[in-house]
Amino acid sequence: MSWPPISQLVPYKEPMCLLDRVVSHTPELTCCAVHPEASGLFLDGDLGVPAWVGIEYLAQCVAAHAGLCARDRGEEPPMGLFLGSRHLDLRVATLPRDQELLAHARQLRGNEARLQTFACTLLPRAGAPAWIEGNLNVMLLDRSLSPTSATA
Repeated sequence: MSWPPISQLVPYKEPMCLLDRVVSHTPELTCCAVHPEASGLFLDGDLGVPAWVGIEYLAQCVAAHAGLCARDRGEEPPMGLFLGSRHLDLRVATLPRDQELLAHARQLRGNEARLQTFACTLLPRAGAPAWIEGNLNVMLLDRSLSPTSATA
């Protein structure tokens, strides 16, 4: 299936829109691909990208999931706020700069409610052990209250 560009699903513009594309999506789980070198942001010389940047990859995968679910309902992608994480395990110090990674976000709780929890993993390839794993908590915001919708 063909998915819309990430820029239509997450509320970021270049260069902060870090994901490359949606790989798969169901109402419960979304998988996105990211190539750390593609954006050029956060690169630490030839070492790669610090592992903590992987948390942003996962948060943007959550945003892509919310955007795809909203699109399925005929709505605009919602704005969201990353609240924090639980049991976050960074199993590597650096993510390679020249390797495509897979970010997965599986919704655990929340349906269309404002507060949601996602089980997230960042993998070097399908079927491999996760390099980063944990639960991310987010709050979906009412678009009418976002700063970009305010009028002067």
